[in-house]
Amino acid sequence: MDSVSDPISSCSSEHQKIYHQWFNVADSDGDGRITGNDAIDFFATSKLSRSELKQVWAIADSKKQGFLGFKEFITAMQVVSLAQMGHELTAHLLKKNVDTTTLEPPIMEGLDDLIARGRKIHHITRGNETNHQQLPASINSFSSRSNKKQETPMIVTSVIDGLKRLYNEKLKPLEIAYQFNDFASPLMTNSDFDAKPMVMLLGQYSTGKTTFIKHLLKCSYPGSHIGPEPTTDRFIVVMSGPDERSIPGNTIAVHAEMPFTSLTTFGGAFLSKFQCSQMPHHLLENITLVDTPGVLSGEKQRTQRSYDFTGVISWFAEKCDLILLLFDPHKLDISDEFKRVISSLRGNDDKIRVVLNKADQVDTQQLMRVYGALMWSLGKVLNTPEVVRVYIGSFNNDESVNEGVVGFRGKELFEKEQDDLLVDLMDIPKKACDRRINEFVKRARAAKIHAYIISQLKKEMPAVMGKSKAQQRLIDNLEDVFAKVQRDNHLAAGDFPDVNHFKEILNNYNIDKFEKLKPKLIQAVDDMVGYDIPNLLNNFRNPYG
Repeated sequence: MDSVSDPISSCSSEHQKIYHQWFNVADSDGDGRITGNDAIDFFATSKLSRSELKQVWAIADSKKQGFLGFKEFITAMQVVSLAQMGHELTAHLLKKNVDTTTLEPPIMEGLDDLIARGRKIHHITRGNETNHQQLPASINSFSSRSNKKQETPMIVTSVIDGLKRLYNEKLKPLEIAYQFNDFASPLMTNSDFDAKPMVMLLGQYSTGKTTFIKHLLKCSYPGSHIGPEPTTDRFIVVMSGPDERSIPGNTIAVHAEMPFTSLTTFGGAFLSKFQCSQMPHHLLENITLVDTPGVLSGEKQRTQRSYDFTGVISWFAEKCDLILLLFDPHKLDISDEFKRVISSLRGNDDKIRVVLNKADQVDTQQLMRVYGALMWSLGKVLNTPEVVRVYIGSFNNDESVNEGVVGFRGKELFEKEQDDLLVDLMDIPKKACDRRINEFVKRARAAKIHAYIISQLKKEMPAVMGKSKAQQRLIDNLEDVFAKVQRDNHLAAGDFPDVNHFKEILNNYNIDKFEKLKPKLIQAVDDMVGYDIPNLLNNFRNPYG
């Protein structure tokens, strides 16, 4: 990305040593994170106004994690230096013509006293590190107001840590009790919360998915292959790593620190068509890219895949922060398989962006017709009232836009569209924390509805006789069960799962063995959404307002 994404390399080793010392002073509990409470005393020595420090924090914590790591701390110090020099504080301050390699550390008045005080506190509290009573106020805790018993506070140092704790203590018990993981989404692990934002590319073969990734990275990734035929025959996760290498799917799926363990449910046939390509790259330090096999069309659709292709797409769609549907001006027809793929994105419509790639292969008049035909085709498969965002461009690795075909104005349009898409991609890390919260709340709502459905099915089963017939009747009339649950609990119809998919899974279960409704589990999730999450966000807001 830009210099903001890698501030450590943008300052000298001498300055890095200074910032390391300062960081250790500000990080009073030594957990490698500076929270809002940690920052207040330290940043006060800069003598900047509260409104200026509010901007400093906002620029440094651009991902809204609620804390500053060492990289973000260096960014904050660089912004403080510029503020002391009289620069206007804006989000793009460090992107302007500022040479951060020669930028001196800021003037921090009274810092020596703060360092001395920090050493004294550290000396006093050594040996008492495990006592939560002695931990500094910078470590935030929150607990549900519904808990009547005195419990150990939920100690967290970031928004994501808080979501992990809430999931394990409040949402996961509900999911396990009503087998939510079998019907909807696998149980979450810590790696799911810690994973970098993901961008998935979808499209028919030869629409430029792999070339698009090369365009972003300015180089090939391990295992990439480009050609007019369906060349990418596997799902390839392109992510940051210490060196260039390809890791087989079976190895990735058992790697606890990667968010792909639940892909084992799709079987060995899929895992043999799955791999991870790692390489050192500044862009991949912030996002992970997912290249997918070309969606088949025409006669090729008759070839059966050896795994649940749309199921895998749906799994990735739920995990991804952005989904790019790529089209070619000469391949606008949406095949049956592509329709199924787009249908599998249901519930993730807000993540979808459309890219009309290779648009410089047609002239301006043809492009207008192609654009209209594309919107018409999409209107038949995307069941949303909103018009989907379409980017027009030619994302080649080395070649520039073909001005001879599209003309000067066409070239200018493509370059603006490409810049808009790149800005959209670069903003993903900044929005990642907000999206995590959004997806978490959406999951909580879905799990709660699932619990109501399962308990209602259990409730309608007879006590002794005719259980088999009753189960079949309930499955056949599942729409009526959904309607009753919706009506009795005042729920939105749009939040309910797909009834046909639910029926298909339900056929493999004995309804009589399902759990009855447990109001305490439901109440815990309600308190989590209504109280704990807002309290968590309040604890980790900008410390300067």
